[in-house]
Amino acid sequence: MDRIGVIGCGLIGSGIAEVSARAGLDVVVVERDETALDLGRRRLASSLQRASDAGKLSAEDATLAYERLHFSTTLDDVADLALVIEAAAEDRAVKLDIFARLDRVMTDPTAVLATNTSSIPIATIAAATSRPENVVGLHFFNPVPVMKLVEVTPSLLTSATTIEVARSFARDALGKTPIASPDRAGFVVNALLIPYLLSAIRMVEAGVASASDIDTGMMLGCAHPLGPLALTDLIGLDTTAAVAASLYDEFRDTQYATPPLLARMIAAGRLGRKSGHGFYDYSK
Repeated sequence: MDRIGVIGCGLIGSGIAEVSARAGLDVVVVERDETALDLGRRRLASSLQRASDAGKLSAEDATLAYERLHFSTTLDDVADLALVIEAAAEDRAVKLDIFARLDRVMTDPTAVLATNTSSIPIATIAAATSRPENVVGLHFFNPVPVMKLVEVTPSLLTSATTIEVARSFARDALGKTPIASPDRAGFVVNALLIPYLLSAIRMVEAGVASASDIDTGMMLGCAHPLGPLALTDLIGLDTTAAVAASLYDEFRDTQYATPPLLARMIAAGRLGRKSGHGFYDYSK
């Protein structure tokens, strides 16, 4: 396939669009309105410019990659594509609505409809369509241009052909490393990661240690490249809470319960790097 669609141009969606364009694919990027689309367009242009300035991409290749990006606010513009990847907000209602609408507009009965959800069961999303055999999870990690892993998650109804198309796209087209993930909340990575992040937040909340000391301890004591609180800021506090809620809904285990501090910070608009402030201040 030489053309794909990406629904959503936030941090992850723009990353998927960028690596696909850099790999030589034409990408139709769809956002909900012109304001969000313009923000995504500028985010992509800035990311490609940074890659060029850092010597990771030639100026010519950066220009060519940007020219492969096409921007739209209507799903009709992805109707004839063989692969569409949804990367909208981690909100069940939003994702179900997108997949129901994609189901109505897609003209190719074999088109693969992938979701980048980090926690919502693929079977739940697939149920919004009349073609559950074509629906699969393709979970990329932030920042997408850097992170090599992609979790490929089928539901019980996903066909073997769809799974292979998804794995081949991640591996052969994008040069990523796909792993097989079960269709359960959190998949592989977040099922292990989220309790760790929440435990760190509870330590800050209880006054056991500062965010800086916790992060320094895990980086220097456990050789982690990033501490848990800085990582939560990178992921987004709202996204972390959404994944935790999905895990708690499925397993009813208190290790997945949202700490009050996390809920208060989200209510205050401190969402991490994307808002300029989380456990650390990024405003400067």
